[in-house]
Amino acid sequence: MYKEDHNLGSFFTFLYVEKGLSKNTIEAYSNDLNNFLSWLNKLDIQDYKNISEASINEYVAHLFKNGLKSSSVNRKISSLKSFYLFLIKKKVISSSPLSEIITPKKEQYLPSSMSEDEVERLLQSPNIELDIETRDKAMIEMLYATGMRISELINLKITDIDIERSVLKVLGKGSKERLIPFGEKASDSLSYYLKKRKKSLAKEVFISNRGRKMTRTGFWQRIKIYLSREGLQDSISPHTLRHAFATHLLNRGADLRSVQLLLGHSDLSTTQIYTHIAKQRLGEVLKKHHPRG
Repeated sequence: MYKEDHNLGSFFTFLYVEKGLSKNTIEAYSNDLNNFLSWLNKLDIQDYKNISEASINEYVAHLFKNGLKSSSVNRKISSLKSFYLFLIKKKVISSSPLSEIITPKKEQYLPSSMSEDEVERLLQSPNIELDIETRDKAMIEMLYATGMRISELINLKITDIDIERSVLKVLGKGSKERLIPFGEKASDSLSYYLKKRKKSLAKEVFISNRGRKMTRTGFWQRIKIYLSREGLQDSISPHTLRHAFATHLLNRGADLRSVQLLLGHSDLSTTQIYTHIAKQRLGEVLKKHHPRG
């Protein structure tokens, strides 16, 4: 019944012709609206033009009850808002039942991290008697020492590194350059690897056995070897070392602004998620060691 609705048809034409939206996007709008109208029909509400704000709130509650995440619920609300604003524009209705609806806050997913002990075990796992593991150790050390993204690490060029000053240049998201210092242990591992590095035409620091630039997938496969060797959890990934870098700095008193600059976050709010992890760690320490914990 709803597919033949004149208002719906006009709305989809409006999205395609005037808004220039793609067919896939319009299909998403269509699914959202038809799901909503089907829900109204089950409640024996036939006229979607005269529903109340309370009905919208009931629908939102229904979506959450069925396991939808905030991002999906927000998208459905956005589709409904667009539709009802269209109806106002066409003078089909005078006001929208969604005008005062507050969109749910998006879930904040805390990135998985590693304890300092787990990082140490991972760093000690490669056997530097083997060339390939010498390379892997240098990569892991540099990741943890700098908080680089994996993409930044594998694209790192020899000319980007100043070993003497223990600093490197990274080209991050949006082609933004930043300078990152690194510590003595990372410097030692990197220097040892570069001495043993095979001759290659590749400009990148870290190369495969074939003398080509390392790939993200290739490095991840190597990481899994050490995780298995050390009995560490499978949920750990190369990106986890970036999270560990930030978390451990904050745990040891680093200020948020400095961590933001090191990570290359353009917005401080992106970095703030790590403070939740740091606070959680401090809470665990308090419970474990305080006599009244």
